[in-house]
Amino acid sequence: MTIRVSAVIPAFNEERYLPRLLASVEIARRRYRGGPESVEVVVADNGSTDGTIRIAQANGCVITAVEPRVIAAVRNGGARAARGSILAFVDADAEVHPDTFNAIEDFFADGTRIVGASGVLLERRSWGINVTWLVLVVLTRLLRFDTGVICCRKEDWEAVGGYREHWRFAEDVWFLEDLKRLGRTRGQSFGRLSGVPSVFSTRKFDEHGEWHYMLLVFAKFPLWLLFSRGSIGKYVERYWYGRQRAHSPPGSG
Repeated sequence: MTIRVSAVIPAFNEERYLPRLLASVEIARRRYRGGPESVEVVVADNGSTDGTIRIAQANGCVITAVEPRVIAAVRNGGARAARGSILAFVDADAEVHPDTFNAIEDFFADGTRIVGASGVLLERRSWGINVTWLVLVVLTRLLRFDTGVICCRKEDWEAVGGYREHWRFAEDVWFLEDLKRLGRTRGQSFGRLSGVPSVFSTRKFDEHGEWHYMLLVFAKFPLWLLFSRGSIGKYVERYWYGRQRAHSPPGSG
């Protein structure tokens, strides 16, 4: 059996969200023109203490343990374990579109692309989320950045050295930049997959408030840069690396 696409999922205590992602991935696998057996699912576990591994095992995923508590290292650990010639990185709290793997196949078919992104749809909306999203859309257009399912050839992931593991956040931005830089040397470009946005989880807004991102970007962060740079590191640790509780799956209690 030849594996064509490896869906790489970094995970730490994701038992609440992982089942719905894996259900969406299974639908996409079954709709893949190359056959479901040509798509593997790799869960890169970062020391989960809940039911994450049990859920991954029950769904037939390849499981690899990754030690460093750094999201870039977890993504790289999953990529190293992957057997597919194409890597599709997707966060554990997302949901993928049913035609994701077909769109990835089409995206790389003519050899002119080096890296792609699916784009996203919001899980839910509110005034705070909508305003935040508008700001982020403007920034992504200006910086030529995108999000969602990020896909590239494994050989190109290797060529740029994977995600930069010394970055504890924004590793996805630098990964795209590294691949775009490589692509320019070959006449290859970055682009969006056609018509397959993934669902973007709004759990950070659920946890920190509808307006927390705007407050961070336009108030806290500028003040920290001026008066307390150490606060940035502390916030990063709390926001992205604070230990998630072992949640029960929805409806279990």
